[in-house]
Amino acid sequence: MSKTSIDHNETAEPRRVSLNGPTMGSRWTAVWFDDGLDDPLEIGADLIAAVGAVDNQMSTWKPGSDLMRLNRAGTGSWIEVPANLATVLDVSLRIGRASGGAFNIGVGRAVAEWGFGSHAGRPGDLAGTPATLSMDLLDVDALRSRVLKHGPMSLDLSGIAKGFGVDELARVLDEAGIASYLVGIDGEMRARGEKPDGSPWSVALERPDPAVRAIHGVVTLSDCAVATSGDYRHWREDETGRISHTVDPRTGQPVCSRLASVTVLAPSAMAADAAATALMVMGEDEGLAYAERQGLEALMIVRTETGELAEHGTGRFAPEAAPSTGIHARQASLEA
Repeated sequence: MSKTSIDHNETAEPRRVSLNGPTMGSRWTAVWFDDGLDDPLEIGADLIAAVGAVDNQMSTWKPGSDLMRLNRAGTGSWIEVPANLATVLDVSLRIGRASGGAFNIGVGRAVAEWGFGSHAGRPGDLAGTPATLSMDLLDVDALRSRVLKHGPMSLDLSGIAKGFGVDELARVLDEAGIASYLVGIDGEMRARGEKPDGSPWSVALERPDPAVRAIHGVVTLSDCAVATSGDYRHWREDETGRISHTVDPRTGQPVCSRLASVTVLAPSAMAADAAATALMVMGEDEGLAYAERQGLEALMIVRTETGELAEHGTGRFAPEAAPSTGIHARQASLEA
């Protein structure tokens, strides 16, 4: 069930609307300012439909989703898929090639073998096997909304689908003519314009600490998106210690490095989501070099040998830029 908050007034001031509801195992949120002429509940219905469609097409938790249908499909013949799914698959393959396989939607089996995801089980003999390279076994014809599989694979869009869902929320508000909004799903957010007072939208970045929930800093957004990937919220433990839910597709092993979290800014939430996942897989040194080559704006938070947190970044998060344009309000409290 979605929740609605609407601020009414008798002046010419813009109306503030806030909606949220469940989706993709999390919650979607939308806050915007408008002239008060449109029915926000009608827009809310469109928002619910948009994220619902993404979930129905791209979920690995729903056996009837279009993605799971594609996973079960045979090889050697073109398979029709929804246009949005074709778009996300096409973008995923391009990012996979650019990242040298650090981002790889063929990672589904590898993730399950380590005890995560919708088909998780106890780690078996295949745990640690490199993931199928989706860019080698999958052709996507985005213009005709069809896919050709050259071999069996287990596709998993968890590193990009929520970002695309955020972009779909943004699309709905753009089509409604709303020029000032902040939308999000979990840690992926996208902003349009500025608030009525001229200030940018502010998004809290969580401190990468599994023991506490606190703000590490706040980043301001205007006409861009932000996504964060980290190792501090989703993991499991066995006799060897803590195992990250993020698996390096190139090795088939859970990610294990000093890197605690990665935050990326990009024009779309889909691009930010996938880039944050790729950088988290790459680790501190490889990821920082990749971000610089690709012109990404990325903040990497690493754990030092003394247990403290240190920052490395590019773009507005670079050391010379961060004091004035990066993040601020470190160590503030974070509401659950």
